[in-house]
Amino acid sequence: MKLKVCGMKFSENITEIESLKPDFMGFIFYKKSKRFFDESKLILNDKINRVGVFVNQDISEVIKNVKKYKLNYAQLHGEEDVKYCLSIKSICKVIKVFKIDNTFNFDSIKKFENVSDYFLFDTKTNLHGGSGKKFDWTILKNYNSKKYFFLSGGINEDDVEEIKKIKKIHPIIGIDINSKFELPNLKKDRKRIKLLIDKI
Repeated sequence: MKLKVCGMKFSENITEIESLKPDFMGFIFYKKSKRFFDESKLILNDKINRVGVFVNQDISEVIKNVKKYKLNYAQLHGEEDVKYCLSIKSICKVIKVFKIDNTFNFDSIKKFENVSDYFLFDTKTNLHGGSGKKFDWTILKNYNSKKYFFLSGGINEDDVEEIKKIKKIHPIIGIDINSKFELPNLKKDRKRIKLLIDKI
C-alpha cells in the first residue's frame, strides 16, 4: 500500500519527511489554503512522486507549476471537468479528487476513468481537503470501477487494519494523509508518520 503525505509546506520539514521515503508528497498550490506552498525551490529525491494540488485553477497556472517544480502528478481537487483533466493529462499524470458523503453517486465519475491515472476519495466538507474528517467507508461498496484510488479524509495510524480489510475488496493504491499527522505549526510529525509506515 502506497503512502502519500500531503500539505507539505516547509523546506526543513520536507527533508525530515523525505527521509521516511513516502511514495508521494503533496504540495498545495491553492492560495486560500493555510498549507499553500510558496517556496522558491523544491529539492526532493526523484524517487518520491511530486504531486501538486490545484483547485479550479487556470490551466496555464497548473502548467507553470508543473514545469517549475517538476511535478509528476496534478491532483485536481475542485470541479474540474473531463476536458480540463484531459488538458492536464497531456503534461503530467492526473489524480482526480471526489468529495464523498452518504449520497455520493459513483456512477457520476465513470466519465473520468480515461482522463485520470488515479482517483482520490476525500470527505465532503466546505473545505478543499485537510478537514481531518472521515466519510463513511461503507459507501465504497457502491464503487464498481477497477480504477485504483487513494483513500483520504481524517486517516490516522489507528485506521491501518480497517484499511487493509477494505483493500482486499477494493482497488486502493494507497492512503493520503494530512491534518491528522500535523503539528500546530503546520509541520508534519515525523515520529507519528514513521509509526504509520511501520504499521503499513
